[in-house]
Amino acid sequence: MIELTHSDESTLSIGFAGDTMNTASYLARLGGDMLQTDYISRVGDDRYSLDMLARMKAEGIGTSLVEKVPGKSPGLYLIRTDEAGERSFIYHRSTSPARDLFGPDQSLDVDETLSYYDVIYLSAVSLQILTDAARRRLWKVLDVARRRGGTVVFDTNYRPAGWDSAEAARQAIEQTLRRTDIAFPTFDDERLLFGDSDTGACVERLAAWGVDEIVVKNGSEGCLVRRGDLHETIPARVVAEVLDTTGAGDSFNAGYLAARFAGSTPVAAAKCGHALAAEVIRWPGAVIPSQAMPAPALNGPGC
Repeated sequence: MIELTHSDESTLSIGFAGDTMNTASYLARLGGDMLQTDYISRVGDDRYSLDMLARMKAEGIGTSLVEKVPGKSPGLYLIRTDEAGERSFIYHRSTSPARDLFGPDQSLDVDETLSYYDVIYLSAVSLQILTDAARRRLWKVLDVARRRGGTVVFDTNYRPAGWDSAEAARQAIEQTLRRTDIAFPTFDDERLLFGDSDTGACVERLAAWGVDEIVVKNGSEGCLVRRGDLHETIPARVVAEVLDTTGAGDSFNAGYLAARFAGSTPVAAAKCGHALAAEVIRWPGAVIPSQAMPAPALNGPGC
C-alpha cells in the first residue's frame, strides 16, 4: 500500500509498505544472491502503482506475479506514532485491486506457478482483504505447495478493524495455521483473538494444529521459540530510544527466516531477528534506509 507517515501534525511523508511487503524488502536485502524473493499482488496503472513497482524492483524483489489492473489505484494507510514510538493506523483500501487476488478473473496459471515456490509467506492481513471464495482458493494453493515439498510461513498479524467479526478472523487464521510449517504469532494478538493465557499456551495450541516451528513474538519480552524438543525464550535487544515500532515484527520475521534459510538454528535465527528489529524501531517508517541495515553476516556480529 501507499504509506503516509506523519512528520508533524500537518506534514506527511510518502512511502510504500505493508506487512508482507516489509518482510519481502528485508528478506531481499538479507538474502542477496542466496534468495530470490518475489511478491504477488495486484496494483493499478496509475503513477503511484508504477512507483510502487519500481520500489520493489529497486529492493531486488521480483514482480512477475504482480498484475497491473487498468483504471485502479492501490490502497493507502496513514500512520501516527505516540511518544513511546507505538503506532496507530487508518486504512483506505476498500477499492484496492489487491482485494481481488485469487478472484474469478485471476488466471489459474498464477496458482500453479505459486505452488512450485520453495517457500510461500503470507499474513492474516493477506487473508483479511480476500473474499471467502478467494481464501478457499488460496488454501488449495498452499495444500498443493506443501505436497510438492514447499514450506508455508504465516504471520498471524491480527487487525480487528479489517474483519467482519472476531469469529471470522479466528476461523480463517486457524484454517491457515493448519496449513502452516513456520508460524510467527504475536502474543498480544493471540491473547485477544484466542484467549491464550501466556506464550506457552499459544505454542501448545499451534502445535496441536500441526505447526512444526513456532516463534511467538512478545514485544520487549523477546520471543518464545518452539521446534521439536526446543522450547526457549530469546530476549529482545534493549533499545535506548524507540522512534517508531512500525515494521518491527515484519523485520524480525525476515531476519529469522534469512538466518534459518542460511542454516542457522532457531535460537540463532531469533537473535538475528531481534538484531534487525532493534535497528528498525530506531527509524521512522516500516522500511529503513538500506545503509542502516545491521552487519550483513547472518551468523556473525550482525546477529
